[in-house]
Formats: sequence, C-alpha cells, structure tokens
Amino acid sequence: MSDPDELLRIEGIRKTFPGVVALDGVDFDLRRGEVHVLLGENGAGKSTLIKMLSGAHTPDAGRIVVGGEEVRIQGAQDSERLGIATIYQEFNLVPDLTVAENIFLGRQPRRFGMIDRGRMEAEAETLLRRVGVRVSPRARVRELGIARLQMVEIAKALSLDARVLVMDEPTAVLTSEEVERLFAIVRSLRADGVGIVFITHHLEEIAALGDRVTVIRDGRSVGQVPADTPEDELVRLMVGRSIEHQYPRQRPERGAPLLSVEGLGRDGVFHDVSFEVHAGEVVGIAGLVGAGRTEVVRAVFGADPYDRGTVRVSGTEVRRHDVTAAMAAGIGLVPEDRKGQGLVLDASVEENLGLVTLRSATRAGLVDRKAQHAAAERIAGQLNVRMAGLGQQVRTLSGGNQQKVVIGKWLLADTRVLILDEPTRGIDVGAKVEIYQLVNELTAAGAAVLMISSDLPEVLGMSDRVLVMAQGRIAGELAAGEATQDAVMSLAVSTTTEREAPRGH
Repeated sequence: MSDPDELLRIEGIRKTFPGVVALDGVDFDLRRGEVHVLLGENGAGKSTLIKMLSGAHTPDAGRIVVGGEEVRIQGAQDSERLGIATIYQEFNLVPDLTVAENIFLGRQPRRFGMIDRGRMEAEAETLLRRVGVRVSPRARVRELGIARLQMVEIAKALSLDARVLVMDEPTAVLTSEEVERLFAIVRSLRADGVGIVFITHHLEEIAALGDRVTVIRDGRSVGQVPADTPEDELVRLMVGRSIEHQYPRQRPERGAPLLSVEGLGRDGVFHDVSFEVHAGEVVGIAGLVGAGRTEVVRAVFGADPYDRGTVRVSGTEVRRHDVTAAMAAGIGLVPEDRKGQGLVLDASVEENLGLVTLRSATRAGLVDRKAQHAAAERIAGQLNVRMAGLGQQVRTLSGGNQQKVVIGKWLLADTRVLILDEPTRGIDVGAKVEIYQLVNELTAAGAAVLMISSDLPEVLGMSDRVLVMAQGRIAGELAAGEATQDAVMSLAVSTTTEREAPRGH
C-alpha cells in the first residue's frame, strides 16, 4: 500500500553515457511538505538525476514512482503533467517576452481563440504576490536582476500547480538578503504541502532549510541523514574522506610588486582605485553586490575601458582596453561567468585548454598540435580534471571540472598575475579545496593572485590582505590578522562621507 504523503520515489536508477557511468543505483524519495537536500560533489550525478525528473534524460534501469504509480518521463510535458517543475541554475526564460508571457509560455489563457492578455496578467500578478516579488507582469524579463528572475521561475512553477519543485543551486548568485527572502518562500511552499528537492553546495544552508539529506558520490547514493548532521560528517560522506582544512592557505614570502593599479577610474562606475599585488601574495577583494569589484578587474584585464589611471605589471604600463596587451604582460582572468565568458562550451577540453596559447603555438600559419596536446595532457593531469578524455566536449563536464579547465588555460600561458572572479561559485567542497591548493602552488611559484569572492569565509581564509570596496571605491584594506567578517562588512556598508571624514584629522 502506497504512503499518501510520498510524492516521489526513485529506486535503483542507472544511467550511462558513452565512456561514463553517470548514475549506478541511486535511491531517493520525497514526502509532502519537506525540503529534501540532494548533496554531492560536482560530477557526482545530481544533474543527471534531476534531468530524469524533468524529462531531459531517461533511465537505463530502475524505477521512478510518482504518487504511488510507476511512471516514464520522456519529455518536459510528461514532467509538467505529473506536477514536477525544475528550476535550473541557467534560467529557462525568454528575455524579450514579458514576465506574464514567460510564466504562461505555451499555456496562455484564451478567450474566443485569442490570448486573454488581461486574465494572463491578473493571474501572473497573483502568483508574483504569492512569491513576494514586486514586479509588473508587463515588464520585459531582460530588465530584471538575478533575484527577480529566480522568483519569476518559481511563479512559473506554481502556475503549473507543481507538487514537486526541484531547485538546482538557487542561492548561487544571490546576496544574503535575497537568500533570506528565497528561504521564506521555500518555507511557505513547504507549509502548503509542496515537496522540494534542494541542491546546494553551501553546507550552512542545509540545517537552516532542510529536513533530510541524500548524499550522492560517484553516481551512487551513499547515505540519507537528517539535515542537522554536522558539516564535517556531510563532507566525509560527500568526498569519501575528511577535509582537515577548508582553507589551506600557505603563505610564502612576499616578493616585489607584480601588479600595480593607480588612480583607476571610470565615470559613474568606479573611482580612484589604487592597490598593489606582490609576487607570492593573494589579495582578496570583498564588498556587496554592485560595489564595482568585477568592473575594476575587467578594466585591469583590458576587457572594459577606463577613463583615467594606470595599470602596470612589474613596473611596465599596460595599454588600456587591450586584452591582448594584458595577456602579453602576464595577466589572466578567470571570469565569474565561466560558461558565458571563460569557455567555448561546444569545443573539447583540449581545445579550451589551448585557447590562450594558440597564437604562440602557431608557426607560419600552422598550429603545433603535438605540443599543444602534450601541454593539455600535462595540465589536465596536474589539475585532476575528471573527464573521459581530452576530446570530451567541455559542456558535458561538471562545474568544478569546467572551472579547472578555465584556470588551466592560464597556467599553460605561464600567467604571472591571475585574477579569480568568484572562483568557487557553484563548486562542491572537494573541488574548492583542490582550487585553493592550486592557488597555493601559483603563489609558491612567485605568481600574484587577485581574488574576488562574495563568500566571505573564503576571502578571509585564503587572502593575505583584503581590500574592501563600497560604492565604486576602496573603502579600506585589512591585513589577514585583522580581517574579520564584522570588519569587512563594516567597511562594505560604509558611505563616502564616513570614509572621507577621517581625512581632515
């Protein structure tokens, strides 16, 4: 006899792709009115599992049971019909349509054969109120920020009358205030009896929101535990080993200044930004969203223009707004949007690793493919990129392995100044530690690292100095010993007046 509170059950699911066993015997169940956290490293099989629930993949073996009946989900329509809605990290919205049109896309209410726009917008407004977001149903989706896009996706799921809501890394790009708002909505949905499958890499969110946790490792479910299980135990289940030091920063002796930025300004964006990064040093940049951190480092890299100031590497000025000149000077940038700006998704691992060095490996119009292949093989091995082979399409790698490829292409280019913008966003704890170890190796070899992160513990744990930005300016600098979360946040929320007041004393 089936349990009336059981919304979903997965038994012994197996899925293989050419050369890869993605899932090999996964069990999972979801009850009415609970948040069930799905936890695992990048590449563990979480994405494959949720794609089976959304109809993007079908299992090779095993059973999916919804509402007590075994089902076959062979497409998005099957999933919707069964009351399952999935919100992916990359939102599935059409930028040029309105909010209401996106919510009811393909299901617009009609009257006399025509779309009933008034009813559609009224129903959209009701759904938007339910998720607590103030946005007009007539607003174009392209005009909205990340947090509001997320709420539109949730409203769209509610319009389907979803009983099962799958949320893939929903907090990855939200501020702490936006996360709290999202959590309030999730709790409200849980109270209404919706079952929520919640995927996150932020371990502190699990106890705050979850009821149960299922851990997947290497394609297998390895344990189901309560949400208040200690983080150390969750990490051990996830990676199969204990991680003693979450931020294993080794601090080599500081060398001469490699990167010198002086008086950098861009009208209306950032102002009078000056700092240095020395050989062997990690300098973190902290601040609230909109403080100007990404805009400054993109200008340093030559990707964006600036109106005044200078950028120097080892004392030599770098031509402004010229990425090629910045790269020639030894500057590399790992962007926050690795998929949109850091990778060619349809190209192979080998081709992506060789992107920066392609020009130097070309002689008389011909690429030295043998040398490129050997270099790619060496760097992929050094970074422990988990892949079927160098020819694997990079879009099929997990997020952590994609990030390793983005970093790897700069290692191949012997980069002296590496800028890391949100280097571990959306990456599991095991892959994070591997990237931190890589940062240690770079600085031990005499490179300089400039790191932006919205994850404050990461900034504090890995930086030798922390620069805090607020309103497009550097509000202050903190040495590793004096940098605390309170000290950073105090500077991050400071106003221009507060910062300038001490100058007169």
